[in-house]
Amino acid sequence: QVQLVESGGRLVQAGGSLRLSCAASGRTFNNYAMGWFRQTPGQEREFVAAINWSGGNTLYADSVKGRFTISRDNAKNTVYLQMNILKPEDTAVYYCAARQDIVAVTATRYRYWGQGTQVTVSS
Repeated sequence: QVQLVESGGRLVQAGGSLRLSCAASGRTFNNYAMGWFRQTPGQEREFVAAINWSGGNTLYADSVKGRFTISRDNAKNTVYLQMNILKPEDTAVYYCAARQDIVAVTATRYRYWGQGTQVTVSS
């Protein structure tokens, strides 16, 4: 079992930056690939970024490429999402997720999920 807790979401103006954190506990963190997803009301959960166990392989959605950076600190059992040049369309609840395998972009491939953190970008 892996427990995930996200933090860092808040209201920010367009063009601003935020860093989300996801703290993991339970099983050995560095056995897991980690992903960030986001969801708005009435919409499917959308892939944002993912990182493999070592941090050597990352994937990004086209909509965030060049603006967001995923990273991890295995010593701190934490994965981060640095979000720059935020846009109103980035407004969503952001979730982190874990899977004991290679990185994936599909939400159903992740077994463990956090409770989410709200990011609101005002125009």
